[in-house]
Amino acid sequence: MDEKNCYILGIESSCDDTAAAVINNGVILSNEVATQKIHEEYGGVVPELASRAHQQNIVPVVNQALKKANIDKKQLSAIAFTRGPGLMGSLLVGTSFAKSLAYGLDIPLIDVNHMQAHILAHFIKDEGHSTPKFPFLALTISGGHTQIVKVSSYFEQEVIGQTIDDAVGEAFDKSAKILGLPYPGGPLIDTYAKEGDPKRFKFPKPRVAPLDFSFSGLKTSVLYFVEKNVLENPNFIVENMNDVCASLQFTIVSYLMDKLKNAVAHTGIKEVAIGGGVSANSGIRAALLEAENKYGWTVHIPKFEYCTDNAGMIAIVGELKYKEDMYAENNVAANARMKL
Repeated sequence: MDEKNCYILGIESSCDDTAAAVINNGVILSNEVATQKIHEEYGGVVPELASRAHQQNIVPVVNQALKKANIDKKQLSAIAFTRGPGLMGSLLVGTSFAKSLAYGLDIPLIDVNHMQAHILAHFIKDEGHSTPKFPFLALTISGGHTQIVKVSSYFEQEVIGQTIDDAVGEAFDKSAKILGLPYPGGPLIDTYAKEGDPKRFKFPKPRVAPLDFSFSGLKTSVLYFVEKNVLENPNFIVENMNDVCASLQFTIVSYLMDKLKNAVAHTGIKEVAIGGGVSANSGIRAALLEAENKYGWTVHIPKFEYCTDNAGMIAIVGELKYKEDMYAENNVAANARMKL
């Protein structure tokens, strides 16, 4: 394989972002995303609307990715796409398009696990960003997943801890909704938290197995906390938004770090990476850098553009699989509940 002439197109459509990227020898040449704004008025992603928007966006997004990479589709070596997990209607759009394009160009088709891609995004060649050394621990935190993964090689990954109910991203967004913040609320909590006192209010940390997570009880405690205080003072949220957000974020971040410290102690691995949409949170980033200095960990934090759903991470997995001839059959099907 001539790596200089190897171009992989990555397509991501697992939720509400339609994305396409082109990679060449580990370097991202383009990474285009069409974000769906329509869900904001509903306070969350509406699957049917997401699927329709993907159908509208996928052709222009792919065309833009090819144009920005300055290549013709006939130069592509393979098509990589998100097979799962995700919303079935959304996945079907990306899967069908990728299969059709690969068939039409007579090039290999490569299926990618979305959560694996969040982890392997760390292997995109990017100046100023280090690459994890095997084995390492990956904390994957998003709106749909919260996992600690032991990564022994590119394609040998074992989930050693995970949420038993809700994901951390959902806990942020649902808590934000309780506070009257618009969707998506997680980034807004992060913004308000920067101006607040993280020790002002106390929220409970759920008690589960040492490497597992639980967030449903935390959401309930936030609801009761807000209802009680608003009953006593109707202006409580407005007057205390910064402190409430700071205290909530402090609780969630310290809970994540507790579990990560348990995982390091359990495995003896001090090489730690994060991935997923919540890895953009400033609190978790700061806590990881503090742990690096305090405990001697080697920490890997992705660029913001590779935290949220993007096609660059799909493209890097596609390239790694392409080098190993790990191709999919043309009858491959989307899998909404695909496991790591």
